Amino acid sequence: MKAKQIKPGIYWVGAIDWNVRDFHGYQTPRGTTYNNFLIMDRKITLVDTVKHDFADVMFERIRCLTNPEKIQVAVCNHIEMDHAGSWDKVMSVAKNATLYCTERAKEGLERHFDTTSWDIQVVGTGDRIKLGDKTLLFIETPMLHWPDSMMTYVEEDRLLISQDAFGQHYAQAVLFDDLVPEGVLEDAVIDYYANILMPFGRLIKAKIAELQKLGLEIDMIAPDHGVIWRKNPEKVIRMYLEMAQGRAEEGVVIVYDTMWHSTERMCRAVLDGILEEGMYAEVIKLRDTPMSVAIKQFWKYRGLLVGTPTLNNLMFPTVAEFLQHLRGLRPYARIAGAFGSYGWGGGGVREALSILKSMKLEVVEPGYEVKYRPGEEDYQQGYEFGRRFAQKVREYHRRVEKEVVS
Repeated sequence: MKAKQIKPGIYWVGAIDWNVRDFHGYQTPRGTTYNNFLIMDRKITLVDTVKHDFADVMFERIRCLTNPEKIQVAVCNHIEMDHAGSWDKVMSVAKNATLYCTERAKEGLERHFDTTSWDIQVVGTGDRIKLGDKTLLFIETPMLHWPDSMMTYVEEDRLLISQDAFGQHYAQAVLFDDLVPEGVLEDAVIDYYANILMPFGRLIKAKIAELQKLGLEIDMIAPDHGVIWRKNPEKVIRMYLEMAQGRAEEGVVIVYDTMWHSTERMCRAVLDGILEEGMYAEVIKLRDTPMSVAIKQFWKYRGLLVGTPTLNNLMFPTVAEFLQHLRGLRPYARIAGAFGSYGWGGGGVREALSILKSMKLEVVEPGYEVKYRPGEEDYQQGYEFGRRFAQKVREYHRRVEKEVVS
């Protein structure tokens, strides 16, 4: 297993996880990679590690270049265990290495490992270390997406090693963006942002502005997951800025579940009304769709309609799970509504609207409800509900886009 050069003297020594399909609850149908990098300079430097299951793969790649005992500098950009899980093995081999990280990362490493014999040096934004011909500049990025996070910039190579930012859960046999179909890569970026980084939009805008203020010239971005951006690093920065501003396509995603098909029939009526208004729409049935896919599709479109039957005066469990997951991601710049069926007593739609309002989304009320099985008259009501909601989405979308542009 050979190391792969990404810049003169800088090598990818990471691992490809073709088989992972559940990444702490996030579905990863394409697998993922754990990227880390070895810098061959007068001071041999390792930036990040890999998930502990793949430590042997990492060491095999390092041995293609040098004896791991010769590593003198270690950089921990992020302490989540898919990137820091092998530091104990590295530091037990590279006994003379100094490990550089943020104060929060030092605290976290001390909780995960016995670090009593490690030489750990705390760094912050603007700190530099000279490796020989190359210089590392550290940039703290707290809450992107953990409190300990930082990025490492190799000044002479204009290389930004960005930890989780700008990454994708995407296993591939090639390393670089220009070797992957553009549409596939864009979808992977949106998927990753929606499921992991959505809550941090304002911080992302501020951090990108800080990078620009530092005057960093970036020829390449090397994240800890997915492909390395060598052809067009500006593209992923631009995508992040747009997503952080809440940019979305004008359209509606209907996320629903059903017990005895009544809510499903209502969904068809609502969809017909949306389409009649000339608006694009997608339909997601939660029991047949991974949660991470539902979240990604939500994030892509301006409008959300939640369809839920009532069970025990509450939302259907899969719908409740979706909204709970969404609430934790703190979405913004979206408009939402709800519909659903009930039997002897309602409550599901009312609860859904309440939770949507608690997220501070723009909420269209009242919802559309049907007792038992929807008939022709109910279909017409659902059709009109869909038309009105599409009109509201279009008005809201134009307003939000205008605010973003200004």
